[in-house]
Amino acid sequence: MIPLSHLNELCDVLKKVRNRSEALILLKDILTPRELASVVERWQIVKCLMKSMPHRKISQTLGVSIDKVTRGAKALKYSRGGFRLFLWRKR
Repeated sequence: MIPLSHLNELCDVLKKVRNRSEALILLKDILTPRELASVVERWQIVKCLMKSMPHRKISQTLGVSIDKVTRGAKALKYSRGGFRLFLWRKR
């Protein structure tokens, strides 16, 4: 389990990001290329799911497995609202 103090510290760091360039630098430093690709992929899957796109079409469009789309759907279903909040803000 992640210590809450460590998670809070990371959240505080994220709050200090001022622009896209800083966000990119931080993400590339804190995540491995594979982890970053996974996060980016999950975000794209969730965006498609929020548009009610069928799983098979998401899989074909993004070039990911149906299993990954299903995992994204479960993450969205059991989320605490972060996906919806930030997709709404993105508009």
